[in-house]
Amino acid sequence: MSNTATCIIVDDEPIARDILISFIEKIPSLQLVKSCKNAMEAFEVINTEKVDLFFLDIHMPEISGLSLAKIVPKSAKVIFTTAYRGYAVEGFNLKAVDYLLKPIAFERFLEAVNKFFETNKSNTPVLEQIKNEQTNFFFVRSDRKMVRVNFAEILFIESVGDYIKIYLKEKIIVTRETITNIEAKLSHIDFIRTHRSFIAGLRFIESYTNEFVEINKKAIPISRKYKDAVLNKLNNL
Repeated sequence: MSNTATCIIVDDEPIARDILISFIEKIPSLQLVKSCKNAMEAFEVINTEKVDLFFLDIHMPEISGLSLAKIVPKSAKVIFTTAYRGYAVEGFNLKAVDYLLKPIAFERFLEAVNKFFETNKSNTPVLEQIKNEQTNFFFVRSDRKMVRVNFAEILFIESVGDYIKIYLKEKIIVTRETITNIEAKLSHIDFIRTHRSFIAGLRFIESYTNEFVEINKKAIPISRKYKDAVLNKLNNL
């Protein structure tokens, strides 16, 4: 197989599909053929396109990911995704490459994709590709569309209930997402988690104390849980 693999996503949850899309876009060796909301859409792709890797949500209405996995081409591989731990054993019985539990962190996603390429003897490990060609942006859903967020413009990120506010230089983007999933999209060189509800952009920190960092005249709290890591990072910049 070549160094580029085609893949599709099959998941009935829009947010879950969006997260996987953003992850796939960061990997040069993965080419997304289609993002499908159910198995019927996937059948159409299987009949018209060559697909090397399937990202299948296990728990879907009508036809589950487990059922779909039984009829994918023998040459293709499967990575299961689900919010339910109980399906892991059955998933591996179908010889899946890996099993990802939602919410999926980018690092865990990379591990699964790397397993796929190792299985298929790809010449260049995915982790190395990411280092060589790191993207500097990601997408989130806001106002019924996917919006590009550039790392270099992020001042800080705040979790408010079920929503995330991404404070940029010129505007604020609001998205229905978890801060853990947003953190997984970020380059950890440029950002640091200061609190369960806040992520700070290191390049925009104007001052700091043991209790907060200041960005754009706003005090971002440092919680006890993250205090040592934050102060150690800032003191060594």
